[in-house]
Amino acid sequence: MRKQTVAAALCAASILMGAPAQAAPARAAVAPGAAGADARFAAIHRAEWQWRIKQGLAHDEASRDQVEGDYPRVDAASQAARLAYWQDVLRRLGGIDAAALSASEKINYQVYRAQIAAFVEELRFREYEQPVNADSAFWTDVTYGARQPIATAAGYRRYLARLAHLPRYFDEQLANMRAGLARGFTPPRVTLAGRDAALASVAESAPEATVFYQPFKDMPAAIPAADQALLRAQAVAAIREHVQPAYARVLAFMRADYMPRAREALAATGLPDGQAYYQSKILEFTTTNMSADAIHRIGLAEMAKIRAEMMETIRQSGFKGDLPAFLAFLRSDPQFYAKTPDELLMRAAWIAKKFDAKAGQYFGYLPRQRFAIRPVPLDQAPYYTAGRGGPGVYLVNTWNLPARALYSLPALTLHESAPGHAFQMPVALEQKGVPPFRRAYISAFGEGWALYTERLGTEMGIYETPYEVFGMLSYQAWRASRLVVDTGIHAKGWTREQAQAYLRENTALSEHEVTTEVDRYISWPGQALSYYLGQMAIMEARAKAEKALGPKFDIRAFHDTVLQLGSVPLPVLAARIDRFIAEGGKSPYPKD
Repeated sequence: MRKQTVAAALCAASILMGAPAQAAPARAAVAPGAAGADARFAAIHRAEWQWRIKQGLAHDEASRDQVEGDYPRVDAASQAARLAYWQDVLRRLGGIDAAALSASEKINYQVYRAQIAAFVEELRFREYEQPVNADSAFWTDVTYGARQPIATAAGYRRYLARLAHLPRYFDEQLANMRAGLARGFTPPRVTLAGRDAALASVAESAPEATVFYQPFKDMPAAIPAADQALLRAQAVAAIREHVQPAYARVLAFMRADYMPRAREALAATGLPDGQAYYQSKILEFTTTNMSADAIHRIGLAEMAKIRAEMMETIRQSGFKGDLPAFLAFLRSDPQFYAKTPDELLMRAAWIAKKFDAKAGQYFGYLPRQRFAIRPVPLDQAPYYTAGRGGPGVYLVNTWNLPARALYSLPALTLHESAPGHAFQMPVALEQKGVPPFRRAYISAFGEGWALYTERLGTEMGIYETPYEVFGMLSYQAWRASRLVVDTGIHAKGWTREQAQAYLRENTALSEHEVTTEVDRYISWPGQALSYYLGQMAIMEARAKAEKALGPKFDIRAFHDTVLQLGSVPLPVLAARIDRFIAEGGKSPYPKD
């Protein structure tokens, strides 16, 4: 999953809200004393959701499939108004007796309060003044809409109206960046190298060659040819007159001012009020109040355990040599790398289909939504991760094939497609009776689940060779090492070179991946902590349920219970599994 600002996260939540609901989990009866508290809570979150819609940060059911006609306001005044509004929401939430809520509303309350608190913290620290990092930026975020199909002529006209509003949106972002630059609130300079390329690909190309023209290359046959020709001409004009000048302004600013003057220090704790800021990111991305020191120690301990598993796997492979020699072998032997982009995509598809054969043994409820496997767009690929997944899509990075090891592909595929992101997120979307704010993505849960599925692949028989098992272990080490590296950089004074060396020595990641990943952690404090801590919470919950239930433990019921939650803070997950145990390990879905 990519970086999401408050606005992006809210838009994602509203998009997810519109998915079809299929299976209804059993709902607990409301205790007589809970009705009043439930009603007060509902009044708050329903009014706030309607306010989000008016702000352009969310969508109602009727407009969920429509192309956006504008961008939300992101200027400082609008951000300050949102901060005040959400602070008032928090105040009103504090006036509700959470203990008096019904069982289902207790979960909703915990999720909602954590969500609003995260929005408040992001705005309090004025994160909107840094709308760019090594992983993504507002000028790449806006291209996602250009990659989606448009079904009607009216949709194309709304899309053209959106392009006309892009200069206003970019100018507001530029003003925010200037304010951040003035107070030293920028990504570290070293992590911005080359990130202007995506801007140049739009500003310096023919309009028809830009990503914004993509929806016009293959238009629906239902639109008359004459209308298609007119819309294409209007698109060329809009891109030339509105989009490209806006991109050119940002490109000039990036090259002349922002990149040369961005801060040199790496640590988030070196930012204004940096200690509190980094702790707020730990809370947001792990949903816990753990300290950086405690997380660092966990990372070191887990790395030692994984190292032992790695050494045993090397022994099983028959390789004669130590870990550094084995890593050098994996990084250099041609047998481990695809020769063409199509070969990599086909191998990913084969792995995904291997899961399909096992799905019914591990999951009682299967999502209706399928996913496509697509290459990462070339304008983003050089600085993109090896893959990303979500509802309807598994993106595989086919750029720089010598950096895309086949022995890691099974773990990557499980994580990003099914039963990872492209499975978990649709399951969440298909729940009935869930308020729209529950559709938002919580990193500790979502990334923790996806990483858990990589381990689950050993039980499912997905890994067929010691090399693929080692690839999974390397990915485990990669995520555990993030606990060490993220806290090392942002709380312990680690250098970029020190962080790169740690990944290089402890994982089988390619040199390209080592570089891009470390820059991602440097410029995106705390996010890297989500994965392993989330996986640990799920594995600990499973171990507890297995021990308590004994022969009554059903892996399908456990997985269904976890996924039926959607995306929740880790303490909510732990409490739900306690209830799962108390109820005898039954599935949350009614039997047919």
